[in-house]
Amino acid sequence: MNAHRHPLASLLLTAIASLAVHSHACAQAPLTRADVLAQYEEAARTGDLLAPGDSGRKLNEIFPDRYPKAAATPPATRAQVVADLQAATRSGDVMAPGDSGMTMKERTPGRYPAVAITAAGLTRDQVRAELREAIRTGDIAVAGDSGLKMNEATPWRYANARADAGPQRAATVVARSSTP
Repeated sequence: MNAHRHPLASLLLTAIASLAVHSHACAQAPLTRADVLAQYEEAARTGDLLAPGDSGRKLNEIFPDRYPKAAATPPATRAQVVADLQAATRSGDVMAPGDSGMTMKERTPGRYPAVAITAAGLTRDQVRAELREAIRTGDIAVAGDSGLKMNEATPWRYANARADAGPQRAATVVARSSTP
């Protein structure tokens, strides 16, 4: 589909895709302050924090003698390795011969069982309802590379939607739109 000929359809497809990703990301429970502090303390204890500077390495990589070693997992037994290889051979997840870099399943998919596709988490009506709500509140990305949402780029158009969302949401949207 050409986005220049059908801009509305392109915008709707982009909105649906972003809502699907957003709903999956929001499905996790938020962390409490205590959880975050506990995670930080554990990372500081094990050296799993980024070192200062531009190296991109962690403290436990630069100074391995200062931090405890991670517990080594016991190696797999011969029987486990053989069972894993047989399972991979049956499913076609072993590398095909040659330099293609493909697995046997990718090279000859008809020889191996098809992968079951799981159903989507939301029904069509639920996705359409979320899309209508996002359009109403301006929670859709603006065209272009700005990274802004419609309610951030043009907050005066969505003043009623902010009022319906409550004072807490309205204050955060106004604060975002007024920052440089």
